[in-house]
Order: sequence, then structure tokens, then C-alpha cells
Amino acid sequence: MAVSQSSGVAREPGRQPQVWGKVPQRNKNFTGRDDLLEKLHEGITSQVTAVVPHALHGFGGVGKTHVAIEYAYRYRHEYDLVWWIPADQPMLVRSSLAGLAPHLGLPPSNVTGIEDAAAAVLDALRRGEPYARWLLVFDNAEQPEEINDVVPRGPGHVLITSRNHAWQGVVDTVPVDVFSRQESVEFLCKRVRGIGPQDASRLARELGDLPLALEQAGALQAETGMSVDEYLRLLHERTAQLLDANKPSDYPLSMTAAWALSVSQLEAKLPEAVELLKCCAFFGPEPIPRDVFGKLTDEQMSRSRLAGLLANPILLSKAIRELGRYALARIDSGSRTVQVHRLVQALLREDVSEEDRQAFRDEVHLLLAAAAPGDPNDTEAWPRYAELLGHVTPARVKASGDPAVRRFALETVRYLYSSGDYPSARDLVQEFLQEWDAGGDDPSVFSARWHLGIILRELGEYEAAFELNQATLQRMREVHGPEHEETLLLTNSHGADFRTRGDFTAALEHDLESLRRHREVFGDSSPSTLKVMNNLAVDYLLVGDYEKALELQEDTFRRSSRSPGASKLEEVITWNGLARIVRLRGGYFEACDTGEDAYEFAVQTLGADHLWTLRTAKDLSIAKRRAGLVDEALELAQPTFERMERVFGRDHPDTLAAALCLANALRATGETAGALELLRDTAGRYPRIFGEDHPFRYGCDMNLALLLRVNGDAEEAHRLDDESLTGFDERLGRDHHYSLTCAINLASDLAALGEGAQARGLGEDTLGRLRNLLGEDHPLTLAGAANLVADLRATGAGDEAEALAQDTFERYRRVLGEDHPDARVAAAGERLDFDFDPPAL
Repeated sequence: MAVSQSSGVAREPGRQPQVWGKVPQRNKNFTGRDDLLEKLHEGITSQVTAVVPHALHGFGGVGKTHVAIEYAYRYRHEYDLVWWIPADQPMLVRSSLAGLAPHLGLPPSNVTGIEDAAAAVLDALRRGEPYARWLLVFDNAEQPEEINDVVPRGPGHVLITSRNHAWQGVVDTVPVDVFSRQESVEFLCKRVRGIGPQDASRLARELGDLPLALEQAGALQAETGMSVDEYLRLLHERTAQLLDANKPSDYPLSMTAAWALSVSQLEAKLPEAVELLKCCAFFGPEPIPRDVFGKLTDEQMSRSRLAGLLANPILLSKAIRELGRYALARIDSGSRTVQVHRLVQALLREDVSEEDRQAFRDEVHLLLAAAAPGDPNDTEAWPRYAELLGHVTPARVKASGDPAVRRFALETVRYLYSSGDYPSARDLVQEFLQEWDAGGDDPSVFSARWHLGIILRELGEYEAAFELNQATLQRMREVHGPEHEETLLLTNSHGADFRTRGDFTAALEHDLESLRRHREVFGDSSPSTLKVMNNLAVDYLLVGDYEKALELQEDTFRRSSRSPGASKLEEVITWNGLARIVRLRGGYFEACDTGEDAYEFAVQTLGADHLWTLRTAKDLSIAKRRAGLVDEALELAQPTFERMERVFGRDHPDTLAAALCLANALRATGETAGALELLRDTAGRYPRIFGEDHPFRYGCDMNLALLLRVNGDAEEAHRLDDESLTGFDERLGRDHHYSLTCAINLASDLAALGEGAQARGLGEDTLGRLRNLLGEDHPLTLAGAANLVADLRATGAGDEAEALAQDTFERYRRVLGEDHPDARVAAAGERLDFDFDPPAL
């Protein structure tokens, strides 16, 4: 059990928490444990400066979870928020935390994604906003290292239950043992009508005072009216049978015997209930949605072992309720779930033949696949996927060869990364591939590799994604052909791999061919074709063909907004792409208008913290900075960078891009020292992520050089710009807009070092190339012209300088207006600097 800082102010016992979430129903037969509960309560409230949690531990069946449930109910008046988190699978923890987001005034996970929502929840809890008095219960947290980073330290409390004694070496612990004999007697007298203290003591002695065994014994006697003598006689017979069978078990013999006796009695009364119980043993230990047992189609029903039961809703309801009456399952009417204790599950699995184990496992796979809600990209389907996710690994879904089950397995992977949990998605799909890869050219293997490639790329593991996708695509073309729908999906995805490597021309060629094939197979306006069109527009942008990029992006946006199959996410992507191209063409004010629309739509439909909302915010910040709205640009850039870093880490490509955007905004507002510090750190990270010769690496170094010169180090700036221009020339050629931007800055370095003639020569060459590439009115062309005016004057070419100045300043007034910062700098005879902002690839 755990603690964080919190005052010990008393609260009225009748007071209820403002947030009460996912706490299981209270055990009405809970007995004793008063000393333990008081010890837990005192430990929480007295250690007001501790920052590590306590933990409950013990072997199965001693009642750790029931103690935690009782603690939550007994002391709930002291909290504003109580939240229950299943913790035996790490991927479930973040999902449960994310479910708390709306209660804290944060965007829900179906808007921001699980990873971002969970991070926002942890941040709010640590700050104590809006609630400082909170209790989080992490139930069945087996490995300390798996959840340590998601246990909040702050003003509230954390309670952890675990069977793993390793927690003793990590935090303060409170051991939970079996009942005392007095507690056992008290429990049985409450549970079984008419039982006396002496009989209760006899029964408790035989069952080793184990709470779970006592609960099952009490339930059986309460349901059947069986006497204690009869129960003990049958228990001894069952124990002898277990000993004679000589079956090794990791569980207490008393528990095994009590369980077996309850099952045999129920089987005599309602065998269908026992079949259902055995089926539940092959789900995970998490709550099973009640309606999972009512989703099979007629075709699926023909393959179901439980078809007779599932087809009879009256009998099914009776069977479920009988499991609850015999204490073999917990029936939660509030959440409409069925849950079987993990110890009972293990005993059930041990007791069936290998043939039956496989049959029940297949049944569970069938039920899970049938319960899948459909498109995992649909945010409305995410809550159901979250409920099913906890059963995927324990039920060994990966072991199924059924195409429908494997499709469900991959839908859970897509749900995870669509909702933002990329690490869990990667772990799960890799687990599937390890199991399936022996299948060679199985379609599910190809699909799993496609998903893994997307996940690796979004995690910034560019080279691994490229190699995986290239090998998979080659094999898919051999097996299915280049026109197969699945092959085309991977073909489109693989185009991004070329962009991440800096091979912009190769990406363009790849995506042109991809678009041709997509149009032939899917048509012009299918969502799949529109995705290729959007990617191709990015390719044209990266090679500097802004006109073709704009033409294609406008067409994509129009079709996306009208296509019934296109998602809101795709509309945001294409809308933001349109604003970005307008900006790069020099339409700064129009880019602000379009970008504002795209950003507002993204916030409304995806939420403020969604990845693509943040990418749209970054691009809007750039447009505002280019338009001279530098304060507004900084107001967007700062939180965007902070959110990117919190969600993806400092080394993620999107975080690096947000860092460049922020550094540029800081420089534009005069905070050059802070900008330089941020850029020094960022420049050291770019080669590790993109490689030494990626254009984006040179772009980052170019920005760093600009700040070095602004801060007085012209020599180091010259060295960096010279190396960057050489790199740009080799990768992209001199007539690329990245190269020409760097050439403008390098000329300024030369001028600062007193090399006026070299600066003029480079400036003249650059201006000619800019006019050919972008036209005479583009702001980058005007910057090159304005700087050349200064170099012409410095080298004695006064007449040429004045003629160029008059033409340039007239264009500035017409294109940007006299009050634009660039126009004012140029009019003052000062040099203009242009920086680099990488687009999302």
C-alpha cells in the first residue's frame, strides 16, 4: 500500500468521492481484517512526505483484493477521487489510467490516444489538480519494474496488491495472511445461516482458514443446505481422491478440495453452468463483458462448444447467476461483467484434459473475435477493445490459426497504436509474429508485419521499419502480386520509409507508381487512394515542386471532405497539408487562415492533445512566425513541444521537429540564448535518429549555425553552414529550397567574417536560382535579394544595389506589407536569416 504527500484532515464519514471509478462491488460478507485495515490507514496518513508506495502481497486466495476493495469503501469519505486499475498486464495499466482523463477535465483517450491521456492523468495527479486527495489501487501488480513509471507520486495515495514478494525490497509492505480462526468463524457464521461457532471452527480448521476456500464452502452450504458434517465428509473424500491422483499442484490442498467439491455439486445441479465456468477459466483474470456470450453468428454458433447454452438466454442467465451463488465467479451487475478468480481459473485448467483445454481455448477465441466492435480506427469502438484487450494474452489468442481470430488479434494491435499506445502495440504484434512466423507466407503474417512497420516508423525506428517493409513488400509481390489489396496497403506505407531516409526523389517515384496502382484497384476517391495522394503531395513538397504539391493536395482535400469512407483524422491530415504547402509557396497570411481552420477542426474532432492536432499546431506556429505574428507563434510552439516531449520522449522525430519550431520562435522573439541552448541539445540528437547525412540533420545544423552567428560566433556558424550546404548539395542538389536557404545563411556568415566578395558572389548565384525555382515574389527570394543589396553596397556596387533595393522593397510592400518584420529588417539595411522546419514524413 502506498503513500504520497497528503494532509490528515478528517472528513465526514458519509461524504462520497467526487470520482469513483471501476472499484469492484463490495463484498457484503467481508469479515475481520480490522487491524490490517487500520494499519494500512495509519501508514497512509502518517507518512506525509513519502514518495514510494506500500504493497500488499500474499499467495492466492488470502483475500488481498478484497482487503483493497474494503479499504476503498471504508475510507472513501477521505478522498475526492478513488480509481481501480487492473495491473497484472502492463498494457492494461495505461488504458485504465487513460479512462480517468475526462474526470480530471482532460481530453478522453478516444480523442488523444491512450498514451497521451495516461500521461496527462499522471501529470494531473502529481500536481494534485483538480484533486489533491486521491486513491489509486493497482490490483495484482506482479513486477515492480513494469508499473513503477506509472505509479504517480504526489499528494494522493496508492495501494498495490501483489503476489510477488519482490515488492518487499522496493517499498514498505504489509503482509496479508489467512484468516485468524476467530475471523474464519465470524465469516462463516455471517455467510451460512444456522451454523454454530463450533462447527464453523471445525470447517475453518479443515480449510486452513483460507478466505477463498471458506467463501466457496460457505456459498455451497448456503445454496444447498448441506450440513457441516456432510460437507466435511465430502471434503475428506475429495482430498483423498486428490492425494491418490498424485497430481502436483502449486495451490493449497484445502483450496483445491473445496473448489472441486463446489464444482461437483454444481455440475449435478446444472452441468451447463460448469461448462460455462470452464470456458471462463480460459479467459484472462480480468472481468469478462457479459455480452461476450451473446455475439455469435449462426455460422459461428455451428462451431461453438457452448452453442446450446448460448442459444438459450434464459438458461444462460441462470448459469451465470448460479456461478455467482456458488462463489465460483464474481458477478458485477454495475459493469455487467463476470470474473473468475485466477486461482479458480488455474485449478479448472489443471482439471481438464489437454483435448478439452484446446477446445475451451478455441471457444474463447471464437467468442472474443465475435465480440470485436469493428473498425479499430473508429474512436467509438475503443472502449470495447479496451475491455477485450485484457483477455488477448492470457487466452493465448496468438496460438489460434483461425483467420478470423488472427484478424481480431491484429485489430487489437491497430486499436493500440491508433489510440496512441505504440509501445504496447509493438510488444503485442511482435508476440504474434513470434508465434505465427512459422506460417511463412500466411496472410496474417504479412498483415502483422505491415502493422509492425507502421509502429516502428511512428516510434522513430526508421531503419528497422524500412528493412522490414522492404523485405515484406518484396515477398508479398511474389506471393500475391503487386495489384493485391494487401500488397497495395503496404506499398503506400513503404513510401514513407524512403522519406524518412531522406530519399525524397525515390519516395516520389515510388508513390507515383503506387498511386497509379491504387487508382486502378480502388478508384480515384477511395480512402486508400486518398492516403497515397496525400503522401505524394508531401513528396512533391520535399523535392521543391510546390505547384504540383498544391494541385494534388487541393484535390485530395476536396475528395477527403466529401468521401463517406474518409475519417476525420484523414481530413485533418489533408487540411493541414494544404496549409503547409500554401505557406511554403509564400502565402503566409493565407496559410495562417487555412491553418487556423485545420487546427480548430482538429481540436474539435480529435482533441487538443492528439498527435495530428499537435502536428497541426506546430505548422500553424510556423505560419504565424512567417507572417510576423511572433508572439502568437511562440504561444503555440511552447506547449506543443512540451506535449510532444511528454508523450514521445526527447528523441522522437516529432519532438525534434517541435524543438526546432520552438527554437525558431524563441529566436524570432529575441530569446536567442534560450534558443541556442535548445538547439545545441537538438542538433546532437538529429544524427542519432536520422543518420549523419540526412537532409533534416543538415537543416538542424543550419538553424544552429544561424543562432551561433546571432550570438557572436560567426566562425563556427560558417563551418556548420559550409558543411550543411555541402551535404544538401550532395543529397538534394543546389537548386533545392533547403540548399538555397542554407546558401543565404552562408553568405551572411561570410559577410560577418569580412569576406564581402565571396558573400556577394554566393548571393548573386543564389538569387538567380531562387528566382527560377520559386519566382521573384517568394519571400525567400526577396530575402536573398535584400541580403544581396547589402553585399553589393559593401563591395562598392552602389548603382546595382539601389536598383535591386528599389525593386525588392516594392515587392516586399506588395507581398508582405511594409510592417512585416522582414520588410522592416530589409529596409533598415540589416541581413535576413531564414530557418528550417521539417514536415511530418
